[in-house]
Amino acid sequence: MAKFVMWGSYCENALEKRTPYRADHLAGLTEQKDKGLLTALGPTTDNSKVFGTYEADDEATVRQLVENDPYWLNGIWTEYKVYEWNQVF
Repeated sequence: MAKFVMWGSYCENALEKRTPYRADHLAGLTEQKDKGLLTALGPTTDNSKVFGTYEADDEATVRQLVENDPYWLNGIWTEYKVYEWNQVF
């Protein structure tokens, strides 16, 4: 499987706006992690950006995971980019 990095941005006031979607968001991430697709995900300390690492067959799979996340569907994540990653260490 290929490795991918996802960088994205949060909306303004994301900590408050995410509340109604947080449980579903975390449940989905747990499921992705259990399947071996998601290896890490979290915000920057200023809560302006999100960073994630994935192992998947292709970029389309990662995009589907991101775009089906409640944070994306409800505007908490406002933009993102996916890059295939060559992990050296």
